[in-house]
Amino acid sequence: MRSPSRVAVVAALAAVLPLLLLARVPVGAAAPQGHGPVHRVDYDVLGDSYGSGYGVPPYAPSSSTCSRSQSAYGVLVDGRATLSLDDFVACAGATTVSLVGGGQLDALDDDTDLVLLSIGGNDTGWGTAVAACVLGSDPQCATASAAVLGVITGRLPGLLDGLYAQIAAAAPDARVLVTGYVHLFSPEYGDYLGVSVDEQETLNAGADTLAEVMRAAAERHGFEFVDVRSRFDGHGVNAPDPWVIGWGEPGVFHPNLKGYRAYAAAVTSAVRPGLHR
Repeated sequence: MRSPSRVAVVAALAAVLPLLLLARVPVGAAAPQGHGPVHRVDYDVLGDSYGSGYGVPPYAPSSSTCSRSQSAYGVLVDGRATLSLDDFVACAGATTVSLVGGGQLDALDDDTDLVLLSIGGNDTGWGTAVAACVLGSDPQCATASAAVLGVITGRLPGLLDGLYAQIAAAAPDARVLVTGYVHLFSPEYGDYLGVSVDEQETLNAGADTLAEVMRAAAERHGFEFVDVRSRFDGHGVNAPDPWVIGWGEPGVFHPNLKGYRAYAAAVTSAVRPGLHR
């Protein structure tokens, strides 16, 4: 083959060189063509198994029993909308009390721009109610669900208030996004194992109550609530295209990869309007 002509080489370099220069612009530096500086938003991810990405391995070896996955929504949003992940400390099984005792608050400081937080479900005994509905009778399901609702409305608000006050003190300049939990079932697709349509609706109604309690607590502290329930419509555990892991599988009743991607989309949408506050 003939070697390319000098003219062709010069033309190729002329086309590529601007792209190379653009790629070398560091974060925070002035971008070309009149664009302003890029402000990187450093964020920390705190919370429970819904925050750690439990259910979608592999998990980071360093996370021990916390089951921190690269498929967690807090990891998936890294790099979106100028977001830059700083500390990922969410831990499967965390409660409002163990989040503090386990040292998750140590990730926060005066330089924290944004906090992504998933917490509260383990404080309510929600898993007990779900298990009662899957394995037990309708009366057992109803009794367990009522007990959990009592905790959600009676005890959880105070627990959230105490935790949120500590988060605000540890990261006084941070914007805090509180992510809610999902509807586990899509009753329109009929019974699921031992869970009748009526039981599914009871459990979904409990999730609605939990969401409203979490929203109210977030608003009391100037935090923002990210509601994911509508994104999971038609994608419950018994749907043809479930975004929730099914009974008998590792990570049961947690989001699968599609579910965590839905969380990431919800967080990204919530972050953008307030980036420059």
